[in-house]
Amino acid sequence: MALQTLNPASVSRAPLPRRHPPLSFPHLPPRRRTAGPRAIAVAVSGAVNEARRRPPHGGGDGKETDLATLGNLCVDVVLSVPCLPPAPRDEREAYMESLAASPPDQKYWEAGGNCNLAFAAARLGLRCSTLGHVGEEVYGKFLLDVLEAEGISVFGMLENTDTSACRHAYGTLLCWVLVDPFQKHGFCSRADFSKEPAFSWIHKLPAETKTAIRHSKILFCNGYAFDEFPPDVIASAIDCAIDAGTAVFFDPGPRGKSLLHGNLDEQRALEHALRLSDVLLLTSDEAESLTNIRNPIESGQELLRRGIHTKWVVIKMGSKGSIMITGSAVSCAPSFKIHVVDTVGCGDSFTAAIAFGFLHNLPAISTLTLANAVGAATATGCGAGRNVARLDKVLHLLRECDLNEDNTTWSELVEGCSACPEVSILFDAATNGFNDRRLANVVPIRAVVSNLLSMLEAVPERSTVQA
Repeated sequence: MALQTLNPASVSRAPLPRRHPPLSFPHLPPRRRTAGPRAIAVAVSGAVNEARRRPPHGGGDGKETDLATLGNLCVDVVLSVPCLPPAPRDEREAYMESLAASPPDQKYWEAGGNCNLAFAAARLGLRCSTLGHVGEEVYGKFLLDVLEAEGISVFGMLENTDTSACRHAYGTLLCWVLVDPFQKHGFCSRADFSKEPAFSWIHKLPAETKTAIRHSKILFCNGYAFDEFPPDVIASAIDCAIDAGTAVFFDPGPRGKSLLHGNLDEQRALEHALRLSDVLLLTSDEAESLTNIRNPIESGQELLRRGIHTKWVVIKMGSKGSIMITGSAVSCAPSFKIHVVDTVGCGDSFTAAIAFGFLHNLPAISTLTLANAVGAATATGCGAGRNVARLDKVLHLLRECDLNEDNTTWSELVEGCSACPEVSILFDAATNGFNDRRLANVVPIRAVVSNLLSMLEAVPERSTVQA
């Protein structure tokens, strides 16, 4: 059966750092009786207002870019197919080659990968750049044009390389996004069928890339970067950021588990990223796979203990919401009620809002609330790329304040945690059903949203129009 396209409107290397010796961390602070809901709301309001008066994190340090993404620049080609690719590796590769043999019209292309994160962050008013390889062919031109239209800078990584030697190796990375009649997704890329990273010819960070990292407040990297760059290149990017005082965000994603059991270079680079990142972002399953701890709060605490610079561990709980673990507190925010159309790009959109909260020194509960709203706004549309969260949709969800309240889920998580510090939970109800033994603070959503709206409504007009 012929493939059908979707409606476009809906759619010699430097050695790695040595392992650090085990770290010793102080015990978590003892539990204490905390203030009631009204006092909590006043505290949140005061913290957000204070954040509005301060410049973003790192302000005044000469860093003109808020967020830079490392790698994972690709063009998504979105296709509706009768069935997803077959499981056997050789059959899937042949399937992908048959797709590439007759590429669809450009109207079915979309910017993918870390472009999703950059788009969502730009629509929140952040200044963004992307660091990665883009080829010189028609796909690369398309990607550059789209990023430029969104006001996002691009720093290539093709330095001192003879591109005439192998045009195919230096081409833009394509990702075939396949959707079956049941709206299940499958993904195919040439990076899936090579033991070497797609851009293994990049042996070190180009000077321009290092400069871009130094001029950014946040460097974001995820596990997919390992499909493109050698592990020591990724580790050197993290080291460059740390030396420059640039915060590091790392999301291991589905690749985390395979990297954990990968070759020595991959294991060491993964450990390097986990230990040296300021913010870690994981799903509950990914956190469990890296720690062997089922309870997401406890697994987050373990990652926090292992870290050297780690300040936040953010656990994405899917349709339930999200959790942030810091050294002194745990914050939980249920998701917003929405009609889910497509979940592609939701995690990237979520991360953009976490970056916004980090840069503006927002309280944890406010950051999670915004992140849940931005991720949900993306889920109400179809496809990622330029279809990710629009600011007007985010504002609408926040104003509605319609949460998926589920006391049981959060009760079980808190009660199942053996050493849980102060816990704050976002709820709309006056009481949350938690007893004093668990000492969970109820944070009224309307107080949090009121202050978030006052910040977002001040987003520069250009971002609002583009969004």
